Amino acid sequence: MPVNESRARRAAALVVLIAGCASLPPTGERAPSRALEDTGGTLLGRMVAAAGPRAEAGIHALPDPHDAFVARMALASVAERSLDLQYYIWHGDVSGTLLYEAALRAAERGVRVRLLLDDNNTADLDPLLAALDAHPNIEVRLYNPFAHRGARALDFIADFDRVNRRMHNKAFIADNQAAIVGGRNVGDEYFAAGEGKVFADLDVLAVGPVVREVSGSFDRYWNSASAYPARALLGSASMDAATLEATFAEARARPEARGYLEALRDSALARGIAERSVRFDWVPARVLVDDPAKTLGEAPDSVLLLAELMRAIGRPRQSFDLVSPYFVPGNAGARALADLARAGVRVRVLTNSLAATDVAPVHAGYAKRREALLEAGVRLYELKPTAEAVHVDGDRRKAGHSSASLHAKTFAIDGEHLFVGSFNFDPRSARLNTELGLLIDSRELAGRLAAAFERDIPGTAYEVRLAPAGGLEWIERPRDGPERVHDTEPGTGALQRGWVDFLEWLPIEPLL
Repeated sequence: MPVNESRARRAAALVVLIAGCASLPPTGERAPSRALEDTGGTLLGRMVAAAGPRAEAGIHALPDPHDAFVARMALASVAERSLDLQYYIWHGDVSGTLLYEAALRAAERGVRVRLLLDDNNTADLDPLLAALDAHPNIEVRLYNPFAHRGARALDFIADFDRVNRRMHNKAFIADNQAAIVGGRNVGDEYFAAGEGKVFADLDVLAVGPVVREVSGSFDRYWNSASAYPARALLGSASMDAATLEATFAEARARPEARGYLEALRDSALARGIAERSVRFDWVPARVLVDDPAKTLGEAPDSVLLLAELMRAIGRPRQSFDLVSPYFVPGNAGARALADLARAGVRVRVLTNSLAATDVAPVHAGYAKRREALLEAGVRLYELKPTAEAVHVDGDRRKAGHSSASLHAKTFAIDGEHLFVGSFNFDPRSARLNTELGLLIDSRELAGRLAAAFERDIPGTAYEVRLAPAGGLEWIERPRDGPERVHDTEPGTGALQRGWVDFLEWLPIEPLL
């Protein structure tokens, strides 16, 4: 037998062996549950009712990372009946541990806590999640889980088509009366905790009837075929209650945790909550969400978020302002944006620069289409990896961190509609991952994004233009100096740029 054929057979046998070594448990033993309806008498319910009978949604934007953390802590602290929490990433770092503890404290008050996490980012968290799940008022479910708990790469070998699809939704719902939806996961980089990179991001705090829609979306995922009870995967808790309490106490005692909690006292939202002066914009809003059957590859295109979004907004007539950290328009998307620009629609895009991105292959998928977009009249901006992070609602403050990266996913259409959610303008969001967001009809909120492009983004991002001699140039506009022109991607080295050039040739775009 030829050597190559022998190796191929051994490799095939190994894959079959791996596939047979571990399989997912059945989900039949789980009990279905729904969002609690009779929550009008809770503190949150009374606060919403005090605003008067409204058919519209109350929306409060959360561009500031400290405010975004405070909002979640506040909802967990005042919840009386239920917390429904759905995330793609929930780290076990300073901010993540503080919010895990807040969920536990709510459960100790008698609050029903349902925690639904995508399993792609729960490595090393199994003991903590099992301990939380052991509490009688907390149930943890893992979405599209890995069968090989200690060697997840084996699932990518044996079951790639399934585990390559992830739940990217993000929602924090208290008492079915208030919900936070947007781009942020739970972790230090999303809430400006610590001294590392901070993500410029955007969430909204919503109250009113739209919260029931967010809860309905949560229920669909919680009861879907891809949501597995944690106990079926993790077994009984190895961390007892005393050890769990010690873990939380140790996290709170860390210097960075103490410093972060102290900084939160300066949060504008913290002051607003204390003074009961939080301002809501009362506007029409609706939930757009993928069917969880998308995870199984069983959802037709017509029921996906992207199709629903296109039906809802139609074709932009005047302007389209897009903020996407992972901007991979593909042939069809690039052509659609170019057609809009040629038709006279003002199209502006903010994404990460190569120096700011955390995913080089994604930048390669975008970079190959820059020239065509610019030639059509699309304006491109790339966020600088500087210590001053832009707030995409038009507000801007010092981030106080060593570097910044864009993570917000939002866009405005014709100065009238604003989308805020988890959807990236890339093939993964369109075809593979499930996504969630709010479509908000508000001239004021949409106008804030337009104002950011006019006033702030030119100073916090490089504008990419066609160079007079051919190729591209990057325009930097410092606030304290003259305009500078770069003929290569600023802040990068030849090796980094060469790597991206190589990635542009690989057939990986459908995975990005």
